Amino acid sequence: MVHYRSTDVDGHRVFYREAGERQSPAVLLLHGFPTSSHMFRELIPRLADRYHVVAPDLPGFGNTVSPPRGQFEYSFDNLARVIGGFVEAIGLNRYAVYVFDYGAPVGFRLAVKNPDRISAIISQNGNAYVEGLSDGWNPIRAYWEDPSTRNREALRSFLTPEATIWQYTHGVSDATRVAPDGYSLDNYYLTRPGMADIQLDLFGDYKNNVELYPTFQQYFRTHRPPVLAIWGKNDPFFLPAGAEAYRRDIPDAQVTFLDTGHFALETHAQEIAVAIKIFLAGEFHG
Repeated sequence: MVHYRSTDVDGHRVFYREAGERQSPAVLLLHGFPTSSHMFRELIPRLADRYHVVAPDLPGFGNTVSPPRGQFEYSFDNLARVIGGFVEAIGLNRYAVYVFDYGAPVGFRLAVKNPDRISAIISQNGNAYVEGLSDGWNPIRAYWEDPSTRNREALRSFLTPEATIWQYTHGVSDATRVAPDGYSLDNYYLTRPGMADIQLDLFGDYKNNVELYPTFQQYFRTHRPPVLAIWGKNDPFFLPAGAEAYRRDIPDAQVTFLDTGHFALETHAQEIAVAIKIFLAGEFHG
């Protein structure tokens, strides 16, 4: 049974999905762009028989209600602060974290700040290495290097319905396995007033995530968290090299590739759930 809740964190009304027994080992699921905790709709029930599963919507996404742009700076530092406050508010003292896309720089900031709270990391196309960034980032890199109005406006093409559908279907061998519900909901969220500029702000701020990669990697080397990198190998944004790179800092990291794209849960939720259960069973039970 999945419950749909909200809690207040520093002026934000953070929406989250929760399932499983609260005394069970906890798993925090962090989504990416341009989606929400809805992306975990198939995964949560598959994990909830063994784990306390929690999936919040980040500020600026889904059903989380946050101050408008101008009253709140939409940066990854601030997203991590809010989610860190959320973790405190609901009493997650120790948890495994599943990071996808934007969820990776948010989750890794939490890990750097409170390393003893992280029992394990599942990275599903959640990048922390420069070699994981594809040429698909080049228009965003151009904005990092020259934050002109022209370069900012050029990024609006990433916010179109066609771009969202392409992110869901690119690299998928059978597009009929991708339900339209996910990308349709994401496109609805992207059209809300003020949302476009929030997303453009986050595109620009992503350069600070890349600058933090060495900090994230130092955390990996120092604390050696158990890592499962399970990757859609046809992702147009985060390359397989980004998954392999975890082994450089954590030699016993488990790396698995799936024949799918960026939103691997859309086509491989069952396979990912099985891999997570096997992985976490070893970490939580020795």
